[in-house]
Amino acid sequence: MNRRLLQIATAVLACVPTATGLLAMTGLDDPLYNTLQLPRDATLDSNLRFYAGVWLGLGAAAFWLLPRIERETVLFRFLWLMIFIGGIGRLLSLALAGMPLPPYVGFTVLEVIGAPLFIWWQSRVAQAAMKS
Repeated sequence: MNRRLLQIATAVLACVPTATGLLAMTGLDDPLYNTLQLPRDATLDSNLRFYAGVWLGLGAAAFWLLPRIERETVLFRFLWLMIFIGGIGRLLSLALAGMPLPPYVGFTVLEVIGAPLFIWWQSRVAQAAMKS
């Protein structure tokens, strides 16, 4: 559970919101939504692009904190809290709208179970850094 492993895991995971955020900035033309044949609605497109920008920003913030991961506890926890809350939203969707595509079930597990684990891991790395 060392610093370098946490940095690597965080960098790998930060690639997801960065890449998918950039792709989703295409709004309704995002390949994921394009296959659903959604109506060409400006409000829906605007919201998709807005949330894509927030998601992209989360990825950028995760990359930004990497060199100081043991000292950026507040930001690290806040980013994972955002992801955790997003996972709660997915659980609500699952309960109210039904089962999503299988990868989204996996995302939900990472968001709801992984978020607390990453926060715990970073706290261990931060404590170890303070002792040295």
